[in-house]
Amino acid sequence: MAWFKRSKPGLVPQKKKELPDGLWVKCSGCGEVIYKKQLAQNSFVCTHCDFHFRIRGIDYIELLLDSGTFNETDKNIASIDFLKFKDDKGRYEEKLKIAQKKSGLKDAVRTGIGRVGGYPVVFGVMDFSFIGGSMGSVVGEKIARAVDLADHEKIPMIMVCASGGARMQESIISLMQMAKTSSRLARFSRNGGLYVVVLTNPTTAGVVASFAMLGDVHLAEPGALIGFAGPRVIKQTIGQDLPEGFQRAQFQLEHGFVDSIVHRKEMQDTLIKILSFYYDSSEEANGA
Repeated sequence: MAWFKRSKPGLVPQKKKELPDGLWVKCSGCGEVIYKKQLAQNSFVCTHCDFHFRIRGIDYIELLLDSGTFNETDKNIASIDFLKFKDDKGRYEEKLKIAQKKSGLKDAVRTGIGRVGGYPVVFGVMDFSFIGGSMGSVVGEKIARAVDLADHEKIPMIMVCASGGARMQESIISLMQMAKTSSRLARFSRNGGLYVVVLTNPTTAGVVASFAMLGDVHLAEPGALIGFAGPRVIKQTIGQDLPEGFQRAQFQLEHGFVDSIVHRKEMQDTLIKILSFYYDSSEEANGA
């Protein structure tokens, strides 16, 4: 029975190589596994299906502003648990501490002055990693101050939005921020200010019902969820199936809620075009 025996040794099982954690990420759009470094080089957009990954506020600062020009304002303002709020998930005070430690932020928005294509702007960016980018007293106050700064300096304001809505742990104080930010923007608009909004995934609820939809220009990233109540809530309420892509950026563009859908890699160039038009028009008006 020698012919059943191997003339040469068989394959020797090799020990499986262990890949370091955090080097790869799976795309939520197409399921492809992407090398993180390659993803970062592509502005955190999938190289296979163009899915736009959710990114941090600091990433938008690096992608949209001229390098090294961002000077943050009101950096140390932090929320407090004035209601001593507690639910089945724990105390709000502890939730704030955990969010601050994980994110390195005091709250869910950064504001400051920077430049885009050499043009000076007031820049605000929300960070979904901080309690879902929810709007509480600090978020509203910082945005209101940023609008006042843009009004005082007579320069445009750009706001990058990403939020699940108003922060319930701050109750009516949180809801008051809708009126506060809206009134400041109304005054800014009356004074001739330019306000540009970049809508990212997701931008919903109280933020949509206030400063996120009060821009002179609304730009949206592809696939971004934009709306007041989420699709699941609406479907449960009306008991009907919703149109395909309901409340996504393309749907909102078709229904007039956004002015343009802009790929993340083209967002800075688009902002520069808008700012150049504004500054050129202002110079002509002043010259006249």
